[in-house]
Amino acid sequence: MGLLSKKDTKLITDPLADNNPITIQVLGICSALAITAQLKASIVMAVSVMAVLGIGNVVISLMRNIIPSKIRIIVQLVVVAALVIIVDQVLKAYSYELSKTLSVFVGLIITNCIIMGRFEAFALANGPWRSFLDGIGNAAGYGLILIIVGFFRELLGSGTLLGFKVLGDPIEKTGLYAIGYENNGFMLLSPMALIVVGIIIWVQRSRNNALIED
Repeated sequence: MGLLSKKDTKLITDPLADNNPITIQVLGICSALAITAQLKASIVMAVSVMAVLGIGNVVISLMRNIIPSKIRIIVQLVVVAALVIIVDQVLKAYSYELSKTLSVFVGLIITNCIIMGRFEAFALANGPWRSFLDGIGNAAGYGLILIIVGFFRELLGSGTLLGFKVLGDPIEKTGLYAIGYENNGFMLLSPMALIVVGIIIWVQRSRNNALIED
């Protein structure tokens, strides 16, 4: 028997597609709009949420039988706040410039509906291992959308990926710029992130009619 059963595997794979936190559950939209102008920021936010949600789910699962129901939300907030502070300090220590770019949005992981939702819906009712898989799966689904949006926004808005010029130099008119291509500055504006997410939702539903609401 493998390490992961069929049910365990679905905890990871379902949020990547048919139960994606952003495109299906419509959670975590704010960060998808705010920090996806750069691919690097999108990746770091995705990894940060994965660390917080994966570890947080395990902690809540281990404490689920001793948390009084009346204060469970407070306990969950304390757990996620502590993990976010650790993530923020690690970013400041090893990638200070990027931490300034993400600024307040790292702190807003605390109020990310995906995290509190998984604590409530899954970690409080399941063991640590399955809770960990659920956290990793949902964070991966969230991160996948952030990375896709960040990829297209940076590529089309700045002509770069991870800061590297991939379409040529717009000043010296090399690469695509030599034939008249110009960056679409609108892609760097937050509303364009919503449009890209909308296109992803359209593609997803066109491929799977079961996701279309009546």
